[in-house]
Amino acid sequence: MAFFSRRSLIYRFATIFSGMNTNLLLKLMGTDGVSGSEEPIAKLIQKEIKPFVDKVYKDKMGNLIAVKNGPRPRVMLAAHMDEVGLMVKRIGPGGLVFLAEIGGLEPTSLVGQRVEIAGSKQIVAGIITTKEISNDWIPDDDKALSFRNLFVDTGLGKKELLQKGVSIGSSIVLEQVNDFLGSKKIVYGKALDDRIGCFILIELAKCLKKVSHEIVFVFTVQEEIGLYGSKTSTYALDPDWSIVLDVVNANDRSNDNPTKCLGKGPALTVMDIEMIGNKTINGWLKKAAKQQKIPLQPEVSSGGTTDALSIAFSKSGVPTSMLGVVIRNMHTTVGICHVDDIENTIKLLHALLKEKHTL
Repeated sequence: MAFFSRRSLIYRFATIFSGMNTNLLLKLMGTDGVSGSEEPIAKLIQKEIKPFVDKVYKDKMGNLIAVKNGPRPRVMLAAHMDEVGLMVKRIGPGGLVFLAEIGGLEPTSLVGQRVEIAGSKQIVAGIITTKEISNDWIPDDDKALSFRNLFVDTGLGKKELLQKGVSIGSSIVLEQVNDFLGSKKIVYGKALDDRIGCFILIELAKCLKKVSHEIVFVFTVQEEIGLYGSKTSTYALDPDWSIVLDVVNANDRSNDNPTKCLGKGPALTVMDIEMIGNKTINGWLKKAAKQQKIPLQPEVSSGGTTDALSIAFSKSGVPTSMLGVVIRNMHTTVGICHVDDIENTIKLLHALLKEKHTL
């Protein structure tokens, strides 16, 4: 989901749980793909989905497109590959690396965060911190933390950083060990937004053996900074209708009457801050959920939007809905989700797409 306003090299190999390959999910989460630098995650997705589709290719923008052949209608299922991250804004004389954000990030969630800076000659590890934390300064409680206060400490001077190819514009990847919490059903880590959606599309391609109409799986780029990949891919593909797979902010830790809870099923976005989901497609999803006895959480959001916006308003318009998995701690490296919600989303889409729906 987009908000407008050391690479994870370690991940634990998980067992197949409830028929779902959580190992692949953790692998997707642990692969780099900051907006504008999606090549590593695109390569992994292409490898995973290729055996289960008729063709797969990348377009000029970098979107990865996989197709299951069939007659019209052409159904577009989209999930964005990119994740939030950072970029080198400038390097101070003492080697402090100052930051620019890529996508919506909360400064307070970054303090103490491990990162890797992609120098042209060498990857450099560092820690995000502030002068107050680094030194024996007295913190100013009235001073709001902002990106101006943050920097990366690599332990190196400016000359050493330049020698390793670190310069203005170098991307900075947030590190995390992705794993389970107290239960094998609760996954945490970075890039849940939107590697969950990517995982769902790969697993859906695997289980849809035969299709009665064309299905196009689109893994988009640069969603977090402006929904750009979905704009260009939709224009070229000209789908008849579409569903976007993304994530939804939980409210089960801050609300006495929560409506978006982990483990309570997929979330169907009726409306977000920018668009209203297509009522007909939403009706299909509700009917399929009822038939399959899958819980569905309707959502009306007052913040953020998704690729569904740019898909819906492409050319003369594309009927589009957004289906999401509820997560906590969005746009941090400690996102939390429930395995059952992911599995139920796959089951719901599988049930819907087995039949031919025409608008």
